[in-house]
Amino acid sequence: MSEESTCACGGNCSCGSHAEEEPRVFLTREEYVQRLEHYLADLKAEIDSVEHELADLRQTA
Repeated sequence: MSEESTCACGGNCSCGSHAEEEPRVFLTREEYVQRLEHYLADLKAEIDSVEHELADLRQTA
């Protein structure tokens, strides 16, 4: 492997610099629970949509 890197981070990812990344955000327990509940609702809506599409496809088959 070459001694020279192509990136400011020292690697070869060509990202320019990892120092420019936004700082990590740490959620409170309540915020995390709220985020997971929203994600679960989105997943349930997606499941419902897929089930309806499958039902429609099966009716026309």
